[in-house]
Amino acid sequence: MGFGQAISTVFSKYADFQGRAMRSEYWWFALFNFALDIVAIVIDQTAIGYPVLQALLALGLIVPGIAVGVRRLHDTDRSGWWLLIAFVPLIGAILLLVWFCSRGTTASNRFGAEPQAA
Repeated sequence: MGFGQAISTVFSKYADFQGRAMRSEYWWFALFNFALDIVAIVIDQTAIGYPVLQALLALGLIVPGIAVGVRRLHDTDRSGWWLLIAFVPLIGAILLLVWFCSRGTTASNRFGAEPQAA
Protein backbone atom coordinates (compact mmCIF):
# COMPACT_ATOMS: atom_id res chain seq x y z
CA MET A 1 0.00 0.00 0.00
CA GLY A 2 1.45 3.33 -1.05
CA PHE A 3 1.23 6.74 0.60
CA GLY A 4 -1.79 8.05 -1.30
CA GLN A 5 -3.76 4.86 -1.00
CA ALA A 6 -3.06 4.62 2.73
CA ILE A 7 -4.25 8.16 3.37
CA SER A 8 -7.32 7.57 1.22
CA THR A 9 -8.11 4.36 3.09
CA VAL A 10 -7.75 5.98 6.51
CA PHE A 11 -10.05 8.86 5.57
CA SER A 12 -12.59 6.56 3.91
CA LYS A 13 -12.70 4.67 7.22
CA TYR A 14 -12.67 7.92 9.24
CA ALA A 15 -14.44 6.52 12.31
CA ASP A 16 -14.43 2.79 11.48
CA PHE A 17 -13.08 0.82 14.43
CA GLN A 18 -13.86 -2.56 12.85
CA GLY A 19 -11.52 -4.66 10.74
CA ARG A 20 -7.76 -4.58 10.33
CA ALA A 21 -5.10 -2.17 9.08
CA MET A 22 -1.75 -3.17 7.58
CA ARG A 23 1.51 -1.74 8.89
CA SER A 24 1.92 0.38 5.78
CA GLU A 25 -1.51 1.96 6.23
CA TYR A 26 -0.74 2.91 9.83
CA TRP A 27 2.79 4.19 9.25
CA TRP A 28 1.97 6.17 6.09
CA PHE A 29 -0.83 7.87 8.04
CA ALA A 30 1.58 8.55 10.91
CA LEU A 31 3.99 10.19 8.45
CA PHE A 32 1.15 12.22 6.91
CA ASN A 33 0.03 13.34 10.36
CA PHE A 34 3.60 14.29 11.33
CA ALA A 35 4.19 16.26 8.11
CA LEU A 36 0.92 18.18 8.46
CA ASP A 37 1.78 18.95 12.07
CA ILE A 38 5.16 20.41 11.06
CA VAL A 39 3.48 22.59 8.42
CA ALA A 40 0.87 23.74 10.95
CA ILE A 41 3.58 24.61 13.48
CA VAL A 42 5.50 26.66 10.93
CA ILE A 43 2.38 28.54 9.80
CA ASP A 44 1.28 29.14 13.38
CA GLN A 45 4.72 30.44 14.40
CA THR A 46 5.18 32.74 11.42
CA ALA A 47 1.69 34.00 10.69
CA ILE A 48 -0.50 33.62 13.75
CA GLY A 49 1.73 33.41 16.82
CA TYR A 50 -0.60 30.96 18.56
CA PRO A 51 -1.08 27.22 17.88
CA VAL A 52 -4.52 27.70 16.34
CA LEU A 53 -3.96 25.72 13.14
CA GLN A 54 -2.13 23.00 15.05
CA ALA A 55 -5.06 22.62 17.47
CA LEU A 56 -7.59 22.46 14.63
CA LEU A 57 -5.49 19.85 12.85
CA ALA A 58 -5.21 17.75 16.03
CA LEU A 59 -8.97 17.89 16.53
CA GLY A 60 -9.61 16.88 12.92
CA LEU A 61 -7.17 13.97 12.92
CA ILE A 62 -7.76 12.49 16.37
CA VAL A 63 -10.68 10.25 15.36
CA PRO A 64 -9.05 8.72 12.25
CA GLY A 65 -5.79 8.39 14.19
CA ILE A 66 -7.45 6.40 16.96
CA ALA A 67 -9.44 4.36 14.42
CA VAL A 68 -6.36 3.33 12.41
CA GLY A 69 -4.54 2.54 15.67
CA VAL A 70 -7.37 0.26 16.79
CA ARG A 71 -7.48 -1.44 13.38
CA ARG A 72 -3.68 -1.89 13.53
CA LEU A 73 -4.00 -3.60 16.92
CA HIS A 74 -6.73 -5.80 15.44
CA ASP A 75 -4.27 -6.87 12.74
CA THR A 76 -1.96 -8.17 15.48
CA ASP A 77 -4.96 -9.99 17.04
CA ARG A 78 -5.27 -7.61 19.99
CA SER A 79 -8.31 -5.73 21.17
CA GLY A 80 -8.48 -2.03 20.40
CA TRP A 81 -8.78 -1.39 24.12
CA TRP A 82 -5.02 -2.02 24.33
CA LEU A 83 -4.62 1.46 22.85
CA LEU A 84 -5.36 2.79 26.34
CA ILE A 85 -2.02 1.39 27.52
CA ALA A 86 -0.56 4.57 26.03
CA PHE A 87 -1.54 6.27 29.30
CA VAL A 88 1.01 4.17 31.21
CA PRO A 89 4.17 6.29 31.17
CA LEU A 90 7.04 4.99 29.01
CA ILE A 91 6.04 1.31 29.14
CA GLY A 92 2.78 1.94 27.28
CA ALA A 93 4.43 3.86 24.45
CA ILE A 94 7.17 1.26 24.03
CA LEU A 95 4.69 -1.61 23.99
CA LEU A 96 2.46 0.12 21.43
CA LEU A 97 5.47 0.88 19.24
CA VAL A 98 6.47 -2.78 19.27
CA TRP A 99 2.92 -3.89 18.44
CA PHE A 100 2.49 -1.31 15.68
CA CYS A 101 5.77 -2.47 14.12
CA SER A 102 4.94 -6.16 14.45
CA ARG A 103 3.70 -8.18 11.53
CA GLY A 104 -0.03 -8.87 11.61
CA THR A 105 -1.53 -12.33 11.64
CA THR A 106 -1.26 -13.91 8.20
CA ALA A 107 -4.68 -15.56 8.24
CA SER A 108 -8.11 -14.52 9.39
CA ASN A 109 -8.36 -13.70 13.06
CA ARG A 110 -11.27 -12.73 15.32
CA PHE A 111 -11.27 -9.23 13.78
CA GLY A 112 -11.64 -10.28 10.17
CA ALA A 113 -9.73 -11.40 7.12
CA GLU A 114 -6.17 -10.36 6.38
CA PRO A 115 -6.10 -6.85 4.87
CA GLN A 116 -5.24 -6.83 1.20
CA ALA A 117 -2.90 -4.32 -0.41
CA ALA A 118 -4.25 -3.13 -3.73
